[in-house]
Amino acid sequence: MNITIIAVGKLKEKYLKQGIEEYLKRLGPYAKVQIKEVADEKAPENMSEAEIQNVKQKEGERILSQVNQDTYVITLEIDGKMLTSEKFAAKLDELATYGKSKIAFVIGGSVGISDDVEKRSDLALSFSKLTFPHQMMRMILLEQVYRAFRIMRGEPYHK
Repeated sequence: MNITIIAVGKLKEKYLKQGIEEYLKRLGPYAKVQIKEVADEKAPENMSEAEIQNVKQKEGERILSQVNQDTYVITLEIDGKMLTSEKFAAKLDELATYGKSKIAFVIGGSVGISDDVEKRSDLALSFSKLTFPHQMMRMILLEQVYRAFRIMRGEPYHK
């Protein structure tokens, strides 16, 4: 399975980089995983709705430029579908079984994702109704993907 995480913005926090490197290493035997960063737009606190849409549009164009036609796209969205770790593992297993071996997870920027990215999404997934920093979501996502592979293989870890 080829998994790409497309994330808006540069990761700066050392502790997150270390955690992400650890999960990438753990995922090595299960899948080819890469992270593609796309530039974020400046998003000051008090933006108008038009400015927010403009930021989403520009970031969305950068995201979509990284998505191949034959890729199954999973966007991370607060209003997306919530799955248990077991159901998430079953979904990844189902995708692999039915020939969807190229998967891209999209983590938007601080103002969310554009309508065009939402339209391209094959599955909108939510990890919680809580809001997490998008940089931290990279590590949370990688941990859940790793957990899913362990569950699929019947290996200990997910308890």
